Amino acid sequence: MQHHSHEEAVRLAYYGLKMLAVVTVIEVIISLFGKGYLGWEEAYYLTWVHYVAGTIIIVLSLYKAYFIVFHFMHLGLETKTMTRTVLLPLLLLIFAIIAFLWEGSYWHGNRSYILQQDQLQSERVVPDISPSLESERIKNIH
Repeated sequence: MQHHSHEEAVRLAYYGLKMLAVVTVIEVIISLFGKGYLGWEEAYYLTWVHYVAGTIIIVLSLYKAYFIVFHFMHLGLETKTMTRTVLLPLLLLIFAIIAFLWEGSYWHGNRSYILQQDQLQSERVVPDISPSLESERIKNIH
């Protein structure tokens, strides 16, 4: 593992903070633009703008996570085995989140279908009982 001098470590830390701040500001600007707050109000109504803005924000967030893990947590200086040991559970967690979202979407679709079916009128299979027959039945019970 390679060690940096104190001055070089401080310089790298300030560079990292500046870089993370700039990327965060870019993410905020893209988010505001995608919602139509910065100049293009029609962007709020366009679905593809939301997808493009969301994709860019996800990519920038992943880059920030990579930078933090590899530089501030010094994982970039570790052996490949140690790096894989840390990253494999992370990839399994991401897979689990995607699987749970997929399953939740499936259940939401089924629930919506069931609620729609509940709103439909159905035929009454049991005939209505006249009030006189009902009162006789009650008398026979007592």
